[in-house]
Amino acid sequence: MSELPLGTHIQMEGLGEAITPSVERTEMERGLAKQRLLNSQVLCTFKATLYFESSAAADAFIDWYLDEIRCIGWFQVRNPRNGLLLTVRFEDGRVGELNPVDDSAYDSRRAVVMEYLR
Repeated sequence: MSELPLGTHIQMEGLGEAITPSVERTEMERGLAKQRLLNSQVLCTFKATLYFESSAAADAFIDWYLDEIRCIGWFQVRNPRNGLLLTVRFEDGRVGELNPVDDSAYDSRRAVVMEYLR
């Protein structure tokens, strides 16, 4: 399985995780609404900032994104919070805007949202 290219790191800054359970909700005339699970797995989203240690690393990421995973493919990353290996893909196949870390534009960042089933 594919992994992020060398020179690409996940930063703890901006890290966020969310769970979206698949629940059917039926409103009742009186009392609380009834709920039931539709699927045994839930969709989890994982917001992160990718750090590129050089311009070549940022270019290698774009090559990997377009050629290897073809924007929508699955790949593996380690969750920096707990070290678990996750099989993820980019939400809607999108990666965020590339922003330089400082004026030299040598290293840069890109905000992304990844999703996986748990």
